[in-house]
Amino acid sequence: MWNVRKAAVIGAGVMGAAIAAHLANAGIPCLLLDLEGLAAKGLSRLKMTKPSPLYDPAFITRIRTGDLERDFAEASDCDWIVEAVSERLEVKHAVWKRIDAVWREGMIVSSNTSGLSINEIVSVCGEDCRKSAMVTHFFNPPRYMKLLEIVPARETAPEAVAQMSRFCKERLGKGVVLAKDTPNFIANRIGTFAMLATLRAMEKHGLTVDEVDAVTGPLLGRPKSATFRTLDLVGLDTFLHVCRNVRENVSDPVEAAAFADPPVVERLVAKGWLGEKSGGGFYRKSGSAGGGKSAIETLDPATMAYGPRAKVASPAIEAAKMAKGSAGKLRTLLEASESDRLAAFARDVVEAAICYAADKLGEIADTVIEIDEAMRWGFNWEEGPFETWDSLGVAATAARLEERGRAVPGPVAAMLAKNSETFYIRKAGSMFHYSQGHYKFVEERPDEISLRALKEKGRTVFAGDGANLIDLGDDVACLEFRSPNNAIGPGVLAAIRQAVREVGLNWRGLVLANEGRNFCVGANLMLLLLEAENGEWEEIDLIIRDFQDSMRALRLMPRPVVAAPHRMTLGGGVEACLPADRILFSAETYFGLVETGVGLIPAGGGCMASAALAQERAEAAGLDDVAVPLAKLFETIAMAKVSESGYQAKALGFWRAGDAVLIREESRLAEAKQAVLELDRRGYAVPEANRRIIAGGREAATVMKLGVSAMRRGGYISDHDVRFAGKLADALSGGDVPAGTPVTDRHLLDLEREAFLSLCGEPLTQARMRHMLATGKPLRN
Repeated sequence: MWNVRKAAVIGAGVMGAAIAAHLANAGIPCLLLDLEGLAAKGLSRLKMTKPSPLYDPAFITRIRTGDLERDFAEASDCDWIVEAVSERLEVKHAVWKRIDAVWREGMIVSSNTSGLSINEIVSVCGEDCRKSAMVTHFFNPPRYMKLLEIVPARETAPEAVAQMSRFCKERLGKGVVLAKDTPNFIANRIGTFAMLATLRAMEKHGLTVDEVDAVTGPLLGRPKSATFRTLDLVGLDTFLHVCRNVRENVSDPVEAAAFADPPVVERLVAKGWLGEKSGGGFYRKSGSAGGGKSAIETLDPATMAYGPRAKVASPAIEAAKMAKGSAGKLRTLLEASESDRLAAFARDVVEAAICYAADKLGEIADTVIEIDEAMRWGFNWEEGPFETWDSLGVAATAARLEERGRAVPGPVAAMLAKNSETFYIRKAGSMFHYSQGHYKFVEERPDEISLRALKEKGRTVFAGDGANLIDLGDDVACLEFRSPNNAIGPGVLAAIRQAVREVGLNWRGLVLANEGRNFCVGANLMLLLLEAENGEWEEIDLIIRDFQDSMRALRLMPRPVVAAPHRMTLGGGVEACLPADRILFSAETYFGLVETGVGLIPAGGGCMASAALAQERAEAAGLDDVAVPLAKLFETIAMAKVSESGYQAKALGFWRAGDAVLIREESRLAEAKQAVLELDRRGYAVPEANRRIIAGGREAATVMKLGVSAMRRGGYISDHDVRFAGKLADALSGGDVPAGTPVTDRHLLDLEREAFLSLCGEPLTQARMRHMLATGKPLRN
C-alpha cells in the first residue's frame, strides 16, 4: 500500500502553504519550497491566518522551508510532490521539468491547478513521470474544505490514481471525486456557471444585490454567503480568471458565450474593488454608523455607489422560510406564484444550474455522484444538481422546462424515456444511482457506518422524544440525538436513561454520536430562561437534577461508552461526552464548556467531571495537590474557551488517556464501534459508584478568586463576571473544605447545582440568556 513518509510542496503562496499545513495536520513531514525568502514568508503567514490552517499550532514544526534553487534536489526523497505555483502554463512547465529530473520509482507527482489541463502541464515530462502525474485540486482553505478533485492525465497509471484517492480519503480526510481533464474540472465549472446564470437572472428581473442574496442562500440550499458575499470572498479578479479559462477552452461557442465576463464585475475590477481582499466589492464596511459601530453597505450596480443594506421580504420568501428542510424550502420557493419576481428569479437560477450540470454529465465526470459530491463538498450546497432534480421531481421539472420553452437535457430525457424517474433510489438502506440506462449499486465501505441507512434497514431499537437508539451491529448500539440543534432537553435525557437500561442489560456497549450538523450545542437554554423568568426554581432544580442523574447513570453503566463528537460540541454536549470511557474527537470538533457566556456555570456534571480530570492530571504529573491543573481548567471554563479542533481539546484540559482524534469524518462511527468492542474484549471494569475526588479546597478557590479580582481591577471583566467566577471556583474546588479532602461526586454535583440555581435568579444572567437566544452572541454586562 502506497504511503507518504515525506512530501514536498512547491510554491509557498496562499494555497501551497495551506496544503503543506494540512499535510502537517495528518502527521506528514513536509518540505515547502519557493524562491529565496518566500517559503519562510509563507510559513509565517500560516501562523497568523485565521481561522488557523493547522489543527494545532505545534504542528507547524512538521514543515521545513527550502530554497527552490538550492534545495530542490531534496524533493527526490519525497513520496509525493505537489506543485502549487501560479496558474501560468510557462511557470508550471519550468517547475515540472525539474520535477521530472528528480522523479523516482514509487513517487507520485501532482499539480494543484484549479483548471489548467494536466495533459498540457506534464507534456514537458518523460513517460515514467507522466504515468505517476495527476491533478490534486484542493479547495481553499484545504483544512476546512472537504473537496479534493483528482484528475488523471491520459497516461496516468490507474493504480497511481487509486493509491492517491485512498491516501487522500483516509489520511487527509478528503472527499475525493474523479474528474476529467476539462476546463475548471467539476465544481468550479458548474459553480461558476451558476454564478453567471444568477447575474444574468438578476439583470432580467431587475433585482438588487440584497434581493439576490436573500434568495440564493439557504433558501436554495446554498451557503449563507449566497452569491455576492461568496464572490467577494473568492475575489472578483479570480472569478474573471476562472470565467476566462472556460471561455477560452471550450469548443461550443454558445457555452463560451455563457462564460462571458459580467459587465458589473469588469467595472468593479477596473476600479480595484476586488472584494474582501481589497476592502470592498459588492459589499463593503463603512467607517461607523451612529453608535460608532461599522456597518455593511451594498453596491448599487446601476450607479456603482454604496448604500445601506435593505431588508428583503416577499410572500414567497416568507413561505419558504416556514417550510421544513432544505428541499422543502426550495420546493416552496419555486412553486410560488408566477407574479412573485423573486420566485421567478429563483426558478431561472435553479433551472439553469441543474440543466447545465445534466448537459455536462459524461463530459466533466462519469457519474452523477461525482458531480453531486463535488458541489456539496466544494461549494457547500445542501444538495447536488442531480439530487435537486430528484427533490423537485425529474418528470415534473422536465415538463415545466418544456412549458417554458426550454430544452430538457439529453441525459434527463434519456432516463425518462426508459421510465426511470429518479437519479437515485434507496432500497432497504442501500443506494443506487442511474447510469447509462440502468441503476448501479453505490458500494458501501466496511469502515463507514450510516445511521440513516441503518434506520432504513429497520435497525432502530427505540425512537425516543429527542433521541434514537440504533443497532450498529456486533451488539453495539448508538444513541443518536435528534432534537433541534441536538440540544439536550427532557426528551434527550429520558432517552439517555432508557439507553443506559437497555444497553446495560442486552448489549456490549454504547456509542454516543449523530449525523447532525453539530454534535450538540448545549442544553435547552430557552426552557431554562422561561422557567427562570417565571420564578420556577423547583422546576429548574428538577431539570438540573435530571441532567446530573442522567450523566451519572451514563458514567456508571456496566458497559463501555464511547463518545464521537463532531463540530460544535458545547456546554451540555461536553457534559454528555465526559462520562464516556473514551472520546474520539472528529478533527473539526469545537469543544468547550461555555456556560459562563450566559452568566451560568456547568451544572450537568461538568464541574464535577473537571475536578476529576484535575485529579487525573495531578496524579499523572506526580503533583502533591490538584491546584495547578484545577486552575488551568478554571481558566478554560471561566473564559468559555472552545477548542479550535479536536486536537486542541487536549490543550484545554479535556483530554483523557485513550482519547483520540479522527481526521476522516466518514469513519467516525465505525471507529467508535471498534473502540467499544476493544474495551469490551479487554474485560470492562464497571466504574466505581462511590468514588472519591480529591478537592482543591478553599485554598485553591482563594487562588482562583485572587486572579479574578486582579482582572476586575484591570477592567477586563465586570462585577457580574466576578460573581459567577467565584461560584465556579467554589464548585470546582469542592467548597469550604481543606485542600486534599476526598469528596464524593454527589457533593460536587450539589455544589454546581446550587450555584447554577442562584445564578439563574440573577437579572444580569437572564439578560445574557435573552441576548444569546436573540443574537447568538454573548452579552458582557
